[in-house]
Amino acid sequence: MSDLEPSPEESGVEPVRKERERDDRTGRSAAAARIAQQATWVDLQVRQAMERGEFDDLPGQGKPIEDLGVEHDPDWWVKKLVERENIALLPPAIALRKEDAELDDRLDEITAESEVRRELADFNKRVVETRRQLQGGPPVITAPRDVDAEVTAWRERRTARVEAQRAAVAASRPAPRKRSWWSPWRER
Repeated sequence: MSDLEPSPEESGVEPVRKERERDDRTGRSAAAARIAQQATWVDLQVRQAMERGEFDDLPGQGKPIEDLGVEHDPDWWVKKLVERENIALLPPAIALRKEDAELDDRLDEITAESEVRRELADFNKRVVETRRQLQGGPPVITAPRDVDAEVTAWRERRTARVEAQRAAVAASRPAPRKRSWWSPWRER
């Protein structure tokens, strides 16, 4: 038992006994006594948590409960999940267009050329597979990427970023102080 939880004697809850035992005073089983005392025990736990401040600064404190009184929607949890996790449910052609627009930024986060090549091969494979599937929806206009040309562009962007970082570091360093001819004697 931890230091935070009260002992059964302190909380007023009777210790757990075997199911067959009966309370001498009431004639009820121990399980019935536990059930009767459960609300008291829960109230005690909540009161102690409030005293420790565990309910302070909860999100939504002092705000009205969302969707209270609104008609029940059986898919409410799916909608909340999509909203919270920012899940996009797009047709494959649109999803590929979006991924194509964000691909350069995703490639720039990668530091190894082999990983860039693997990512491009995976993207190209999904473009070809989506073109082969005859599902309804908008047409697939996303073209596969040329891996060698993309790797060359990735190297150029990476080199430009490294040079910009070096220039920023060099600009942030203080310029060396120019020492006059008499400064060595002055420091003594």
